[in-house]
This record gives sequence, C-alpha cells and structure tokens, in this order.
Amino acid sequence: MRETDLDQAATILRNGGLVALPTETVYGLGANALDAGAVARIYEVKGRPVTSPLIVHVCSVEMARGLARVWPAEADTLAARFWPGPLTMVVPKREVIPDIVTAGLDTVGLRLPAHEVMLEVIRRAGVPVAAPSANRFTELSPTTADHVRAAFGNTLDMILDGGPCKVGIESTVVSLAGEEPVLLRPGMVSREDLEAALGRQVRMAGKVEGAHPSPGMHHRHYSPRTPVILVRGGKLPAGRGAYLWMHTSAHAEYEQRMPAGAVAYARQLYEALHAADALGLDWIAVEMPPDTGEWAGVVDRLRRAVSA
Repeated sequence: MRETDLDQAATILRNGGLVALPTETVYGLGANALDAGAVARIYEVKGRPVTSPLIVHVCSVEMARGLARVWPAEADTLAARFWPGPLTMVVPKREVIPDIVTAGLDTVGLRLPAHEVMLEVIRRAGVPVAAPSANRFTELSPTTADHVRAAFGNTLDMILDGGPCKVGIESTVVSLAGEEPVLLRPGMVSREDLEAALGRQVRMAGKVEGAHPSPGMHHRHYSPRTPVILVRGGKLPAGRGAYLWMHTSAHAEYEQRMPAGAVAYARQLYEALHAADALGLDWIAVEMPPDTGEWAGVVDRLRRAVSA
C-alpha cells in the first residue's frame, strides 16, 4: 500500500468523502463518524434505512473510550481479549457522535479492526470512521475490492485495495449498555468465547421493533440476486443452479466444495456466493453447516441470505 494512497484516503475522510476500506471481516464503506453530512451519504449510496445504525471504527482503545459516555469494566475485559479483531461492543455514546450514526439511539457500536490499512487510515485522518459493509443494502458483503467496484462502480471517492479479507463475515456485536451483556449479532467471536472471557452468561437478543441496536438484524440480509435455498443431504430443486456443499455432492450445474472448518468456511463464504451469483442460474443451494456455537455466525448469514 502506497503512502500517498493512505494520505489521500485520510484527506478524503476528513473532507466529508466516502472511501471503501479493507478490514479483516469485510470491506467497509467509510466516512468521518463525526460528520453527519458525510454519514448521510453512506445511507444514500447504500440505500440503507436510517433505522439501521453504523459501526464506528477506531484505531485505539483510547479513541473508543473518548466516544463512550460510559465505558464498562467488561469493555476493557473484552478489548484486552479480542481487540484488534472482529468484535463490536455497543456502549452508551457521547454527544459528539451524531444521531444519524446510531439510528437515533443513545448507544454506539465501536470496533478496533485487525487490519493495518484501516487502522493507519484512521490514524492519519485523526477521526473515527463509520463503516458499514461496502455493498448495496441487503446484498452480499464484499470481501475483495473487486466486489466493491462491482457494487458501486465509480460512485465512491476512493477504493483502497487491501487484498482479500481474512475473516470473511461481519463482526460479532455484543451490547454492554445494560445490566447484562447481550449478543446482538453472531460472528467468528462466538457466544461461548464471550462468556469465557466475561465469566458470566451472555443473553441472546430477542425481536426488536423500531431502530435496531446493531447492524445485520434485518430478517433478509447478505443476499445474492439469485435465490438461496438451504438444504440438508443434497436434495436439490428442479432447474439450473449452483450448489455449495461440504459433505455431499449432488451434481448441480455449478458446484463449489466448501471447507469443513468454521474459520475457513467463513473466509470463503461470500466469495463463493459472489461467484455463484454471477452465473445467472435459477438458484443457489447451500448445504447447511453444523448448528453449533463456532458455526453460529456462518449459520446466521446463510439464514438471512435466503430470499423470502
């Protein structure tokens, strides 16, 4: 990555522009989180409803603390264990964070990403960066710069190419804003991981009316244009389709064997769905992975990808 590219991205962000940035999870569509006008452009470009809040990315725990009205001791515990990394913590926000970032809620999701390009741009810009996934709302998240270009063409001010994302699905989101921790969105930091670090139970979020306390809580999300069908045992529908499988091949028009481990599977999931979606077939069938804690983030993304 050239120094001039990092400086240019930082300048664009400071001046209210939009930059697609790599993280270890997926590529983010970044804007200055302290600039309400810049953040409004994110919602406009993505076609994202204003009831869906944005995650704010920081380059240090100190920056995160400066954005939180309350920084619980459990936030320090989780930051020490999982930051930098694919964990977002929701805490009460300071007024410096515009309401448009948080869907009008009094809380904000904060994350310290494990990607040096993103971290360095935040350092050089000197501002936190609001950055949802760099895709159209409800569509597949991007794990390469080419995915971002396919979604937005030349409409963004800059796309920084940091190579393929190493985690491959969006971050785990846990709320620390109440009396007990609540898992709002599963990811590759599992519920069991959180409970082990905190030494107590983490409750699963229930159904939410109105503004969502976390991104990724819409019933349909992360979806290809091609209808997605979840199957067990390789029973495929009629017509021409693509099949992503782990254990049972069923001879579809196009097949992609997926890894048997959750970490490797998550890393390849969106890339495989993008490739299958580009074929213009009738359906994409996916053999369901195990419904266990380590697979919870993958299972969540697959269930939300189903066209309904």
